[in-house]
Amino acid sequence: MDELTRRDWLRAAGVATGGLVLPGLGCAVAADTMVGQAGVPVAEDGSYLLPPLPYAYNALEPHIDEETLRTHHGKHHAAYVNGLNAALGALAGARTKGDTSAVPGLVKKVAFHGSGHVLHSLYWVNLSPKGGGEPEGDLAAAIRREFGSYATFKKELVAATNAVEGSGWGILVREPWSGRLVILAAEKHENFTVWGAIPLLVIDVWEHAYYLKYKNMRAAYVDAIFNVIDWEAVATRHAWVGKLV
Repeated sequence: MDELTRRDWLRAAGVATGGLVLPGLGCAVAADTMVGQAGVPVAEDGSYLLPPLPYAYNALEPHIDEETLRTHHGKHHAAYVNGLNAALGALAGARTKGDTSAVPGLVKKVAFHGSGHVLHSLYWVNLSPKGGGEPEGDLAAAIRREFGSYATFKKELVAATNAVEGSGWGILVREPWSGRLVILAAEKHENFTVWGAIPLLVIDVWEHAYYLKYKNMRAAYVDAIFNVIDWEAVATRHAWVGKLV
């Protein structure tokens, strides 16, 4: 750990002392402000906050329209934050009473809302009005090593994302044991993952992410989103993870 201080290491991993490990993410949402690149802000009382977008609501047009972005961020993502805080509060109340009967259901709510919160926080920073093009540097080299070419990688990511049944995510992760890049398709964001895998890039294919503009044409939305992917942000996260494995 000579290149990173312990605090830098924790921030790169998205982990901090006192953090909450969320099932299926292999990392933690921590009791710290703006932890990790995804930026998961926490209030002084420990409750989670909705992170602001790093760009204007109309900045991703014409690929993602302003109304969709306002609804997606201000209502859907906010609902995950509120649901996570409510579930954690209910768990604390049950703990105080010594009542474990509600724990199984509340733990599921923590996983659902917490995973949605973390993945949406990463989704926003994966996008940029200056995005598009292709990755460069170490990330580009890692993609070529694993997939042969960027074109092959994109085809696989698009195929996996378009094939998600119902609501879910297409996700590029770095698997920490071998260091390889892996494409995952999560039908439920609290399930179907590789434990310990750290998300680098996520594509939200819940209908609320695209339906107002693209209706039922998910493939058109997935194709369009490559015009706003912030590959520099993905590369930065890839480099952070590389120092952990």
